Amino acid sequence: MKIPARFLRLAPLLLAVLLLAAFAAPKLKKTALTKNLTVGVPEGFSALPDDGIAVKYPSPRKPLAVFSNSSGRVDFSVAQKPSTFTSRDYALLLKIYKASIQNMYSKVEFLSEDIRTINKRDFVALEFVSTVADTRRTSNLAPIRRYQMVQYTITGDQLTVFTFVAPAEEQPQWQPTARAVMNSIVMK
Repeated sequence: MKIPARFLRLAPLLLAVLLLAAFAAPKLKKTALTKNLTVGVPEGFSALPDDGIAVKYPSPRKPLAVFSNSSGRVDFSVAQKPSTFTSRDYALLLKIYKASIQNMYSKVEFLSEDIRTINKRDFVALEFVSTVADTRRTSNLAPIRRYQMVQYTITGDQLTVFTFVAPAEEQPQWQPTARAVMNSIVMK
């Protein structure tokens, strides 16, 4: 079958449009979580109500906010907890949280780990793909793999944790969004 010449001339243009769409900056909605904290929440994400948070994130300390995409497979959450660390402890926090993450999962592949400044505030940032495998002899469950980006920052006596989680197989789709969300954080 011969492809008409007019379609062949349009192929580079179509390819360019598709590439631009694939790498377009994700659209974020500026959202105030507290009077001193705003974040960019991806369009199409909605805030989980308190009972939804309690079901999805059972914990004695409820996150400040959790936002999910329409399928509920991708989440962005913000949590705070008391901390005795100070802003001078970021190098130590990086080591502690990296080790903690490695102990939490069967396997961890770190994509990035650093201390970065975003909007005049320092953050410990860890980006990784985690795997949880069921190691029971009688189990034949497939491992659960997740793409995660986590940032930690200290304000006074509080540690604030920002977490973006998506299925590992959707990492190429969500990684630019996770990075944009984390770069949108503004804390006063």
